[in-house]
Amino acid sequence: MDRDEVRALLGAVAAGETAVDDAVGLLAAGPLAGFADLGFARLDTHRGLRTGDPEVIYAAGKTAEQTVTLVRALGAQPGDRPALVTRLDPPGADAVRAAFPDALVDVEARCAVVGPLPPARGRVCVVAAGTSDGPVAAEASLTARVFGADVTRVSDVGVAGLHRLIAAREALEGADCLVVVAGMEGALPSVVGGLVGTPMVAVPTSVGYGSAFGGLAALLAMLNSCAPGVVVCNIDNGFGAGVFAARVARRADRSKADR
Repeated sequence: MDRDEVRALLGAVAAGETAVDDAVGLLAAGPLAGFADLGFARLDTHRGLRTGDPEVIYAAGKTAEQTVTLVRALGAQPGDRPALVTRLDPPGADAVRAAFPDALVDVEARCAVVGPLPPARGRVCVVAAGTSDGPVAAEASLTARVFGADVTRVSDVGVAGLHRLIAAREALEGADCLVVVAGMEGALPSVVGGLVGTPMVAVPTSVGYGSAFGGLAALLAMLNSCAPGVVVCNIDNGFGAGVFAARVARRADRSKADR
């Protein structure tokens, strides 16, 4: 349950549409309890109220059974936000499909979503330098959508062919926030930052030959960008970039509505 949902619940109580005891029961089952102790994990049930976004399940290192148990526990919490699972391996993805037939499983993003997506507020554009950067871009895209933003993708517009990027300039300018994903020498965010003033988070990927050092070369290039306003996530962290971008987009959409 996030802040918007708690606000709506309290509004329903004030309007006489929801009984006080029913509202107390909903709050006690989620935010006020703080966490759900599953033995192998303590699921944070209060995060949505603290930050506006609920807990997310990081499946790497977990068994398929543990992942499914966490999804069930997260889905049992009050509120309408879907459960997001990241870094799923094939056995974990199969287990999620079997347990939740309606789940959205994105093989490229290595993620799964259980539950309906929220209404989209604000626009995020995820830009990838090359097709090989696709898994990280897909993770960022799906995360931003689950976290409440509308998402468009622009793929394969790396600096080896700048005409491809310039052709997508309208999409870059029209977004509330950009996620720019690149491996190799990591130059794309600097170029994008010189073309448009849209808020941007850059994501280095581990794509590249030996001297790319598993994404370190791209990370350092992005940190040393001469274009102003480029913030940087860790290597291959599409999830973190997607969360950031969605929050920026949601706030931008709220600001537009207040005008």
